[in-house]
Amino acid sequence: MTKKLIFGILLLNLMSNFGYSQQHNTTSKPAEIFLDNPSFEDYPHVGIRNSSVEGWYDCGRNFFPSESPPDIHPSPDPGQPYFNVRTTPYDGKTFLGMVARENNTWESVSQRLSEPLKPGKCYNFSIYLCRSDTYTSAVSNNRFDLVPFTRRIQLRIWGGNTYCGKLELLDASPLVNNTAWTRFEFQFKPKAQVSYIMLEAFYETPILFPYNGNILVDKASSIVEFNCNEPIAAAVKKPSPKAPAKPAQPKPATPVVAQTQPKQAESNLSSINSKDLKEGQTIRIDKLYFAADSANFSKESLPALNDLAGFMEDNPKLIVEIGGHTNGIPDDEFCDRLSTARAKSIYDFLINVGVQPARLRYKGYGKRLPLATNKTVDGRKKNQRVEIKILSLNG
Repeated sequence: MTKKLIFGILLLNLMSNFGYSQQHNTTSKPAEIFLDNPSFEDYPHVGIRNSSVEGWYDCGRNFFPSESPPDIHPSPDPGQPYFNVRTTPYDGKTFLGMVARENNTWESVSQRLSEPLKPGKCYNFSIYLCRSDTYTSAVSNNRFDLVPFTRRIQLRIWGGNTYCGKLELLDASPLVNNTAWTRFEFQFKPKAQVSYIMLEAFYETPILFPYNGNILVDKASSIVEFNCNEPIAAAVKKPSPKAPAKPAQPKPATPVVAQTQPKQAESNLSSINSKDLKEGQTIRIDKLYFAADSANFSKESLPALNDLAGFMEDNPKLIVEIGGHTNGIPDDEFCDRLSTARAKSIYDFLINVGVQPARLRYKGYGKRLPLATNKTVDGRKKNQRVEIKILSLNG
């Protein structure tokens, strides 16, 4: 074989390999969009007007200019935590704290993306979230009395084409109930091109009335494009709050009937003389109205709830258990979960109006303690109730 022929063969091989390499290297990679300061690193400080966290724009100055912006935790002095928030960062040295308020205002931050999200494309995103169960603050800059901000809220993620623009709701978390950092994962599939992202603290929806809640935010990921045709099993999933552990079931026996219950007082709490209260006594709270299969109570429930709050204020040494009960139609697991959630919603209301958490317990009894038959509509209505049980008269 001549030298020229050998050289020609080698040259062809090199050109072939180069062409293959070029074809391989030009294969498009999934877009990865990076955020500026995704771990919310900044010097710790309480939000003051016109301030914001490094790399993020405070949307409150657009929506609610009289309110303060989000805060950067933790306080440099562990003995004096900002707003009694004692959570430590998940990543880096600081994290972001945002609230929603009972005066119908809430906090949010925004930034421009390193490149736009494209319509019809699918993207993964994750961020670490938790809730402080000791958060206390004033409701607004115009009020100085401190109240609990401990109710559960959610994180909503908006896309837009200006700072704080709400062109499209990209995704939302479930209500954040965990007090330990947990990674929440999201999927975006925008209908239009968006160049800005906004993280917004918001109430449970649908909103019956605004309330005070907090959400803590740390370590956002980059936004990564993925194939929309991936199997569902490969898709990003949001974590759901864990349902309460299923209480131990009673032994199969004759259902507990009304005669076995402690004698109930009338539900008009203002008519009850404190001297007549006894430990172990249960008091049914009438005129509480919940949405079907939900722990959301309506505005029509407020008189009864305010009556309950006044009762607790008039008896400052009282410790009570709030008990939720359902009718006997759904299965045990559903009844246990729903009754616990309804009792917890009353517990949260009382804390938010100033009742000390140490004076309150809550428990879901499901359908195990009926007052009447479940075979009639009236009987089921009687069984589906909320009660308070006197645990202690002297604190």
